[in-house]
Amino acid sequence: MSIDESEAVRTEQRFVSGVYARLDLLRERAEAAVRDALRAGGTSAQARLERDVFVAEQSGLLAAYDACDHKLCFGRLVFRDGRDHRIGRIGIRDDDDERTPLVVDWRADVARPFYLATGHTPMGLARRRHITTEGRRVTALHDEILDLRDGTRSGHEGRDADAVLLAALDSARTGRMSDIVQTVQAEQDRVIRAPHQGVLVVEGGPGTGKTAVALHRAAYLLYAHRELLARRAVLVVGPNPAFLGYIGEVLPSLGETGVLLASPGELFPGVRATGTDTPEAAEIKGRAAMAGVLARFVRDRQTVPPTGEPVEIDHEDHGTLLLTRDMAEDARWDARGTGLPHNLARPRFATRIVDALTAQLVDRIGADPYGGPNLLDPSDVAQLGKEVAASDAVHAAIDGLWPVLTPRELVARFLADPFGHLPDGEAEFVRRDPADARPGTGAPTGADAWTPADVPLLDEAAELLGEDDSAARAAAARERAERVAYAQGVLDVAHASRTYEFEDEESEVLGVADVIDAERFAERHEEADHRSAAERAAADRTWAFGHVIVDEAQELSAMAWRLLMRRVPTRSMTLVGDPAQTGDAAGCGSWREILAPYVGDRYEQVTLGVNYRTPAEVMEYAAEVRRAVEPGFRPPRSVRSTGLPPWEETADDLPAAVAAAVAREARDEGRLAVVAPASHLAALAGALPAASWGAEPDLTRPVVLLDPRQAKGLEFDTVVVVDPEAIRAAGPHGVNDLYVALTRATQRLGVVRPAAGTALRPA
Repeated sequence: MSIDESEAVRTEQRFVSGVYARLDLLRERAEAAVRDALRAGGTSAQARLERDVFVAEQSGLLAAYDACDHKLCFGRLVFRDGRDHRIGRIGIRDDDDERTPLVVDWRADVARPFYLATGHTPMGLARRRHITTEGRRVTALHDEILDLRDGTRSGHEGRDADAVLLAALDSARTGRMSDIVQTVQAEQDRVIRAPHQGVLVVEGGPGTGKTAVALHRAAYLLYAHRELLARRAVLVVGPNPAFLGYIGEVLPSLGETGVLLASPGELFPGVRATGTDTPEAAEIKGRAAMAGVLARFVRDRQTVPPTGEPVEIDHEDHGTLLLTRDMAEDARWDARGTGLPHNLARPRFATRIVDALTAQLVDRIGADPYGGPNLLDPSDVAQLGKEVAASDAVHAAIDGLWPVLTPRELVARFLADPFGHLPDGEAEFVRRDPADARPGTGAPTGADAWTPADVPLLDEAAELLGEDDSAARAAAARERAERVAYAQGVLDVAHASRTYEFEDEESEVLGVADVIDAERFAERHEEADHRSAAERAAADRTWAFGHVIVDEAQELSAMAWRLLMRRVPTRSMTLVGDPAQTGDAAGCGSWREILAPYVGDRYEQVTLGVNYRTPAEVMEYAAEVRRAVEPGFRPPRSVRSTGLPPWEETADDLPAAVAAAVAREARDEGRLAVVAPASHLAALAGALPAASWGAEPDLTRPVVLLDPRQAKGLEFDTVVVVDPEAIRAAGPHGVNDLYVALTRATQRLGVVRPAAGTALRPA
């Protein structure tokens, strides 16, 4: 039997319209709840706390509703036993029966057949329907029959089970990554839903959907382990800010707005690394050995007076005290013996110095001229100790021998003079002129700003130094004591008032003073932190995330991995990458090299072998680049062919030829990228005035100008690669960079080479 095509579409349209009506109602209720809560206000601290928590919860719901407004419902599962479920981005419940789902969240177990069922393993399905929408209008249906005994036909059955996938792959790019929730493939689904404990490595060549899988995995884990991960947060690390902007809409579109996205240059609170290093400097800073170098640099800040040159400390009443080398060495040995970080061990050092100087002063003042015991009693000794400890000269001497340091100060000092800690040739690469530092802070400015390779050094320095928060804790304790005292006063007044009011009553009436003490009453009036877990994590270097996802993981240096592993002590991680695309000079490029120091061989590795993005013609062209250095290289298998082989062109005037190619290849829809060596960008920008380029280019513009590192992880309809030999020769991993550049296209690829002997004219 056959159902009229228009009737099938009308049926789904009625349902989709009803779901959107329900979504609009939920949104209106949440908006009204927020307005009412803010209008109600509240004078007590408890009322304000409850209001703020409620407003935060409702605002989170509103964000999820708004983010999921696009293609809310995209699938339908009809089971042989009569069950019928629509699948969508988030779960929507029926208005009349909260237990009945109108739309099942794609992450729910019941939705798995939408991604995994096949004719051979139907998982109980009779049919699977893909629903395509534009806005709130149903535009197409695609049915797959999984139970041939079911004779019902809709007129939307398709012979090609991948029709929806291919349509999505052929659609024009927008400059922002879109989710693949409607087209997740079976091999991807298994990765997305893998257990969250331990380390999962996902390796795959260009176009295999590694990034999309990683982001959908983040959404799935937050759904499946909401209580744990919402409290501890999920961190997603991407290679650069442009990439984070490119993927920034994916998780919100899946209903998740509380994930922290950061680049390696943003993983130290208060620092956003915008500077650049030479490849040589980045490689040196990224070595694991830098941890030992910085540790020795810190120990070198723990000094003692030179032999025979005691530190003279004037005491206003009793002459000069001498801080000798032996005193300082004993104090240093004792402080180091605590095993505490530099700043936390400093009080021990200071105490030993003060005690030694006090003993010197006691011997001088209280010595019995007849050789008897010291004439000072314990109270006299204690008073002298206080005088020594309060002496500005003593403080200055201690500061000179064991200074309090900040991570920024330490790293700035090291970069200003790394000689003696690194071989001279390497020290010259990493040295930064201290004249360029911001006065009083040591923090670099302008072209010499902190670089991504500096951030792991800052984090390592923070570990080595520690933070002496004793003063802050003492201030907090004083403030709390004041709050408790004030609260006790309030309770005393309340108690007196109640006693006076009810002193003639036979029965006792309980008041606030009867059921709460001053400590708990003060706690009620303390300010609560209403930031989300992701917001709090971004500001806290010691935050332990519930799960960490790293994209382009092969690019991170050994020092960057030390930083990341501190952020996830449970080692609950998903690492995504492709060693063949390693471009960073400090990149590890080997999963074993990355993970052995932290988990040994206790990690799971899976490989995505299907290329959904890059056409077969382009992939084969790019693979030849890899085969030049790896003869047996096999690229991932492309699922489609466009019939458009890559074109090549040689030009005397490279900028003019690139501009002509862009004019010829640009389309009304879609995006075009020009990928060229970093040294060429300024000259090419002059010939492409409409192109977006720079540190954070606008990827939504029709034409974007990038270097190969910036292009990593991105995709465009058309790509024009400029001067491939210069890309290959630009760094130690130039072949990998060229491979990346050639595999960004979803439709067309062109290559423009300079003619022999042609030099690129500056802009």
